[in-house]
Amino acid sequence: MHTTFRCLGMLGGIGLLLTVLLSAAPPASLSATLKANRWKKRVLLLHAPTADDATLKRQRALLAAQPEGMRARDMLVLDVIESQLSTADRQYARQELKLPAASFTVLLIGKDGGVKQRSATPLPPDELFGTIDKMPMRRREMRGDK
Repeated sequence: MHTTFRCLGMLGGIGLLLTVLLSAAPPASLSATLKANRWKKRVLLLHAPTADDATLKRQRALLAAQPEGMRARDMLVLDVIESQLSTADRQYARQELKLPAASFTVLLIGKDGGVKQRSATPLPPDELFGTIDKMPMRRREMRGDK
């Protein structure tokens, strides 16, 4: 079984949904995707049992309404769909990320790779942005120190 991650990128004020699935090569693992984005992006993992999970859809809608805020905070949103995970990704999700198999979880991972926020319910953008804007790295970014 191939693992599929869907990325919600914010570009030009329009939510652009991309499916990361390469036909010539297997898609990157969850751990490799997170590693590749370390020090580049803040990653918001949207974990759900299935792609049609109502809570997942609510979280996506909340985020889609705030494209500027997402872009300003260097956010990458990844759907992690339990029913589509490879065995290795499922093991990584349980052991490293502590994601429950049967329920929705949103997980904010900072640019340093650390888990900064976890919720079993959709996070309103203002709450998410408040968490990010308190981070030392984000404060430096806002001052222009990058």
